[in-house]
Amino acid sequence: MSLITPGFGLFFWMTVVFLVVLFILWRYGFPVIVKMVDERKAFIDESLKKAHEANERLANIQKEGESILQEAREKQAQILKEAAETRDAIVEKAQDKARSEGARLLDEAKAAIDQEKKAAIADIRQQVATLSVEIAEKVLKANLKDDKSQMDLIDRMLDDVSVK
Repeated sequence: MSLITPGFGLFFWMTVVFLVVLFILWRYGFPVIVKMVDERKAFIDESLKKAHEANERLANIQKEGESILQEAREKQAQILKEAAETRDAIVEKAQDKARSEGARLLDEAKAAIDQEKKAAIADIRQQVATLSVEIAEKVLKANLKDDKSQMDLIDRMLDDVSVK
């Protein structure tokens, strides 16, 4: 027997052992291996499916986040607009109140000035009347010292009354 060309007996028994091992593997080994490969394939497919769903959920969450952010920006703009309108209304109301208060104070000041003016004119008239009476009294005393000047005054007054 040579090493390169085996004998028929060795070849026969090697074939028989190969077929027995192949049968045992076919019957018991390959189904287990195929089952494990199928389970691994199913696990990988399920993981890919879950990853895809997670990506979709993440995309939806991002879209929802963007829409919520946009809505928040719109609400912020609305609130700022309302605050500006309220501020303008308050400022306008305060200005109107200040104008009316200023007009009222001006009217009161004008009335007070007018009243003071009338009081001053009345006081001046009273002082002028008192002064005129005092001057007339002094003039009459000076002119009517004697009887002749009194008679002259009476004659003049009668002449004035007659003429009229």
